[in-house]
Amino acid sequence: MTAKTMRMSRNEKNWILYDWANSVYATIIMTAIFPIYFTNAANSSGQSGDYWWSIATSVAMAVVAISAPLIGAFADFRGYKKKLFTFFFVIGLLFTLLTAFTDNWILLLLGYAISHVGFSGSCLVYDSFLPDITTNDRMDKVSSYGYALGYIGGSTIPFLISIALITFGEKIGIDSVMAVKISIIITVLWWGLFTLPFLKNVTQKHGIEKPKTNLVRETFWSIGKTLKNIFKNKKIFYFILAYFFYIDGVGTIISMSTSYGTALGLDSTGMILALLVTQLVAFPFSILFSILSKKFGSLKILICAVFLYLCICILGFIMGFGIEEGFLSLAEALILFWVLAVLVGTVQGGIQAISRSYYGKLVPPDNAGEYFGFFDIFGKFAAVLGPALYALTIDLTGRSSFAILSIILLFVMALLILLIGRKHLVK
Repeated sequence: MTAKTMRMSRNEKNWILYDWANSVYATIIMTAIFPIYFTNAANSSGQSGDYWWSIATSVAMAVVAISAPLIGAFADFRGYKKKLFTFFFVIGLLFTLLTAFTDNWILLLLGYAISHVGFSGSCLVYDSFLPDITTNDRMDKVSSYGYALGYIGGSTIPFLISIALITFGEKIGIDSVMAVKISIIITVLWWGLFTLPFLKNVTQKHGIEKPKTNLVRETFWSIGKTLKNIFKNKKIFYFILAYFFYIDGVGTIISMSTSYGTALGLDSTGMILALLVTQLVAFPFSILFSILSKKFGSLKILICAVFLYLCICILGFIMGFGIEEGFLSLAEALILFWVLAVLVGTVQGGIQAISRSYYGKLVPPDNAGEYFGFFDIFGKFAAVLGPALYALTIDLTGRSSFAILSIILLFVMALLILLIGRKHLVK
């Protein structure tokens, strides 16, 4: 392979930029800053902020998950993929912007919920563009670079600016509320600006002709056929079933890590800094995953990644158990938390990137939208199982450390499925 063919094409670069663009929403609006702002606004109005936040998030995820196959099916019609992407992107952008111009907790919640649907819908269609913009032998590399740039870009630069505004803004006359509003505007500008190359240059290469009559009936018939093919194709079936379990474990670790640390009594500032390290470590390791997958194969790398997550969970259990039993001090446990943060950073972006590209290589390009719709369903509904198991285990045992054992179960199930189905997956 020549140096010229190894370089990224314009389509690949412009596609990757959307990972860089949209990750700012995931960091500032979904995870780090806006949830705290909304919770305080709702609480000050006599409402339970975390209750309404969880309701809005669940509803938004359910809407996208239920409609994902339909979105994917329409995206497969020639000329529709870019239109659907643009629709969801604009919805996400506009309703995120709305939250910067109101202090009403209901409007904040409504803006967040609808923008979440727009964000998730755009990501679904974006993922389905992967077979359009590159070849099978380059998918791992392109997908990994997308995740890598997302971690170092939108997940880091705007986040640091926002934290600086919130922390030091009062010295230049910017109170905490105004700092959050500026952070939201930064999110919108970053997301919008870096999406422009994608909107301008990325085009749909594969697709099917839109039915001339009975569009709705034909669409649902096509969705049914795709679902049947997923169960019939052992390679896709084994992979997507394993994906359901391990991506649930990955998502649970992402969403519950600080809650787990807080329950154990760890310092919140130390944990936030550790999670920032996770983002920074994830950048080079996401790229490394693409190199390793090229050398050893995607399936082997995925199995290794799931096994590493299993080890991370065991170490997390030891940390919690050590605090609860008194043979680890909080200072020692915080050091262990940092070790875990680094370990998660080595694998978090890579496992998501290789999963996306491996699946992209399995599905027929003309129906990539539909197949990625079901991929999205498995990912969204999986997000319910892990936290539910976590909460149930705490309910039954009264100990946070034992809740980690339930997450271990998810990775064990995924490993078993990958190993049992390996003879089909390597074909």
